[in-house]
Amino acid sequence: MSSTSSKIAAFRKIVLSHYRVHGRHDLPWRKTQDPYKILVSEMMLQQTQVERVIPYYKQWLKRFPTVRALAKAPLSEVLRAWQGLGYNRRAKMLHQAAKEVITTHKGKFPEQLEVLPGVGPYTARAVQVFSENKDAVCIETNIRTVVTHHFFPTTKKVDDKKIQEVLEKALPRGKSREWHSALMDYGSFLKRSGVRRNAQAKSYRKQEPFEGSRRQARGAILKALTKGPRTAMFLSAVLGPTRKAQLRAQLASLTKEGLIERTKGKFQLPN
Repeated sequence: MSSTSSKIAAFRKIVLSHYRVHGRHDLPWRKTQDPYKILVSEMMLQQTQVERVIPYYKQWLKRFPTVRALAKAPLSEVLRAWQGLGYNRRAKMLHQAAKEVITTHKGKFPEQLEVLPGVGPYTARAVQVFSENKDAVCIETNIRTVVTHHFFPTTKKVDDKKIQEVLEKALPRGKSREWHSALMDYGSFLKRSGVRRNAQAKSYRKQEPFEGSRRQARGAILKALTKGPRTAMFLSAVLGPTRKAQLRAQLASLTKEGLIERTKGKFQLPN
C-alpha cells in the first residue's frame, strides 16, 4: 500500500470511528430517505446552525408533510412558516421547486435536480447522497474543515479541487450516506474543539455582521408583514429613524423578488 493510500485509509478510519461513537444519529433528517424532506433540510441548513434548524424542520413537515402539500400552499403561508430562519428567499425557492416537481415532473424529483429553482450543485448532490446513497462527493463548510485539517494544515489558500481529489479517494463506495454524515459530524466536532480552518479555503468569504445588515432589514420587514398589510411609512421605520433609507431600499428589493407585493398603497405577503 502506498503512503497516500495508507493516509487515506487512516483518515477514513478516524472519521468513521468518531461517527460510530459520537455521531448525531438522531437528527430528524437522518431518519428519512425522502428527497423532499432531505431538500427541506438542506435548504434550511445553509449558513444556519443545526440546533436552530431542528425545531423549524419539524414544524415545517407538520404543516407541509409532502412536496404536494408545499406546492399547494400560498406563498404567504410558506414565508410565515420560514419566519425567523433568515434568508427568506430560500423559502420562496423551495416553494417554487415544489411546484415545479408537481407541475413539470408529475410529482417525482427529476434525476437532474439542478433544474429545480434554488437547487445548486452542492444541494443537488447532497439530496442524492442522503436520499439515494449515491456515490458522489459533497463539499460544505464542515467537510472542508476536516479535509483541510488532515491534509492541508499549513496551506493558506486551499482550492476546492484539491479537497475534491482527497474526498474522491476517501469515499467508501456504497456507504456515501454514512460517510458524509460522519464527515459533517467530525467537522462540527473539530470546530467545537477550537479548530478553525474556514479562512484557509480559497472560496472563503467572511460573513457580514447581522446587526445593521440588509439581512436584518429584510427579516424585519417580513416579520412585520406576517401580522398583516403595512404602509411604506410604517415599514421603513421598524428599525428606527437612522435606517429608513436602508428599509426603503429593501422594500423595493423584496417587491422585485416577489417576496412581498404592494396593493392599494400597502405592502403585504403574496398570496
